[in-house]
Amino acid sequence: MTDSASPVANPPAALSVEGLRFRHAGSTGGAWTIDLPALELAHGEQVLLEGGSGTGKSTLLLLIAGLLDPDAGRVRVGGTDVHRLRGSRRDRFRGAHLGMIFQTFHLLEGFTAVENVLAALMFSELPPAEHRHRATSLLGSLGIDRPDARPDQLSVGQQQRVAVARALACRPVLVLADEPTASLDPANAAASMNLIQEACRENGAALLCTSHDPSMKERFRRVLELTKP
Repeated sequence: MTDSASPVANPPAALSVEGLRFRHAGSTGGAWTIDLPALELAHGEQVLLEGGSGTGKSTLLLLIAGLLDPDAGRVRVGGTDVHRLRGSRRDRFRGAHLGMIFQTFHLLEGFTAVENVLAALMFSELPPAEHRHRATSLLGSLGIDRPDARPDQLSVGQQQRVAVARALACRPVLVLADEPTASLDPANAAASMNLIQEACRENGAALLCTSHDPSMKERFRRVLELTKP
C-alpha cells in the first residue's frame, strides 16, 4: 500500500555528468584532454558552455550524446546511463530523448521541411498516427507556414527553424546546441537564440549551448567555461 502523504522522489536530472575524461590524440602528435569532474542540469534549465576554439566544447557534446565514448566517467540523461547502452539501443535512446542543433543544420536534402521533422519522429514514443500533426504543429509554432517546401526553397533563418523543430519533435529531456549562431550575423543570431531558448522553454527541454561569443553570456543565468588543460 502506498502512503499518499509520502513525499514524491525528485525526478533525475535532465543531465548528470560524473568524472568524465576523454583524451584526443591530435593528427600532428599533440593531444588534449577533457576532464570534467561534474556537471548537472535540472529539467528546463538553460546553461551556456563557453570556451575558445580547441577547448573541446563540440567533443563534450558528442560525449554527452553518446556519439563518442569517454575514457572514464558517466553521463546520465534523464537518469539513463548513455554509455551503458549499446548499438541500436543507444541510437533509439538518443533519438527519443536528446535533441541536437548544429552550426550547420544537417537537414535532409530532397526532403521537405515536414519530412525532416517526421524523420526525427521515427524515434518518438508518440503513436505514428499522430506524427504528422505533431510535425506540422511544431513547424507552425516556429513560423514555418510552408511545411512542404524543401530546404533549398527556404531562407537560412527558416532552415534553422526546421532544425529546431526537428530537435524538439520527440519532446526531448535535453537539447544540445553546438555554436548555433556562429554562421549568422548579429541581428539574425539574436533572433535565432530567442527562438531556440523560447522553444526549449515551451517544450520543457533543458538546454546546453556552446559558444565562444562573449555576448551570449547575457542570455544565460548559468555560464560555465571549458578551458584547455
